[in-house]
Amino acid sequence: MLKSGLIQKVRNLTFCAAAFSVSSFCQANSFANDPNYNNFKMKTMQTYGLSSEQVDWAMNGSKNLPSIISIMERPGESKPWYSYKSMFVTEGTIQKGVRFKNQYADALNRAEQQYGVPQSIILGILGVETGFGSNKGSFITRDALATLGFGYERRAQYFQDELAALIAWSYKDGVPTNSIVGSYAGAVGYPQFMPSNIPKYGVDYDGNGHIDLRNSAVDAIGSIANYLAQHGWQRNQPIAFLARYSGNNPDAIIAKDLTQPTPYGVLKSQGISPLNPIVKIDDFDLVNVIQLQEDYGPAYYITYPNFQVITTYNKSRMYATALWLLGTEIASR
Repeated sequence: MLKSGLIQKVRNLTFCAAAFSVSSFCQANSFANDPNYNNFKMKTMQTYGLSSEQVDWAMNGSKNLPSIISIMERPGESKPWYSYKSMFVTEGTIQKGVRFKNQYADALNRAEQQYGVPQSIILGILGVETGFGSNKGSFITRDALATLGFGYERRAQYFQDELAALIAWSYKDGVPTNSIVGSYAGAVGYPQFMPSNIPKYGVDYDGNGHIDLRNSAVDAIGSIANYLAQHGWQRNQPIAFLARYSGNNPDAIIAKDLTQPTPYGVLKSQGISPLNPIVKIDDFDLVNVIQLQEDYGPAYYITYPNFQVITTYNKSRMYATALWLLGTEIASR
C-alpha cells in the first residue's frame, strides 16, 4: 500500500512537471488514490472528449469534505412541514422577492409569455433555492461533487457523472474548475442547476452571447422557465388547491407516485374536496392528493400535473409546496 501510494505521488509530480509551466501550481488530488478514480477519469474522457491530463488538471488540488456527507444525511426535507415552511415562507423573503420581481419585471413577463410558466413559480424557485441570489452556496463545487461521488455510496454514480459534467462545462466556459462554488450537493448559481443541466436547459436570456447562471439573474429566469417547460409544464393550468378530507382512511387517497394521477371524481367519492367552496374541479381532471403535517394536524392539497413538474426540480413535496406558496404571495403584492 505504501509503495503504491509513493508511485502515485511520483506520477503526480511527473504529470505536473510535464504538463505545466514553472508558474503552474500543482497540488495533491485527494481522490487520485480512490479505486474508482481511474474508471471515473476514463468515462469522463470518453463522454466529453477530454484528455487524461485535462481531467487530472481539473481535479488538481481537490479536497475531500467529510462534513458534506453529514449534511446529506440530515437534509432540510427531514423536518416536518410546519418547520420546513417557516424557513422559506417568511416576510423577509417575501419582501426580497417583491424587490426582485420589480427589478426584473421585464424578464419575468417575457419568460411567462414565452414558456407559459407563471412568474410566481419562477420567483418561488429563486426564493427557496438561493434567496434571490443572496445565498448561492460557498462550497467549491468540484470538491463537493467529488466528495459525494467517491464517498456517498448510495448515489455515487450520479455525483461522479455530475462531476464529469462540471469539468467539461468549466473547460467549455473557460473558467478554472476550482473557481466555481455552490451548494453542498453541487448545485450552481441563482437557480441551483446541477452541472449537467446547464448545457441542457440553460438559456442566454440577457442576449450577451453567454449563459451565466452564476451572475445573471435574467439568464436564471429564462433557464428556470425553459427547464419547467421542457419537463411538461401546462400553460394556464392549475397547480394545487388546499383541500379538506372527510374520510377515515387517508392512506387510500394520498398519492404514492405523482406521475400517476387519478380522476378527481374517484377521489371526491372518497372524501376529498377543495377547502375553498368557490373552487370547482371537473370530475375528469387528473389530480393527486398530498398530505403535509401542520402543527395542528394534517393538511391536504389537491395537486395537478404542474405540481408534479415542479418536483422534477426537487422531488420533495414540501419543497414544491413551499415555493408555490412563496411565489404566489410575492406575485400578489
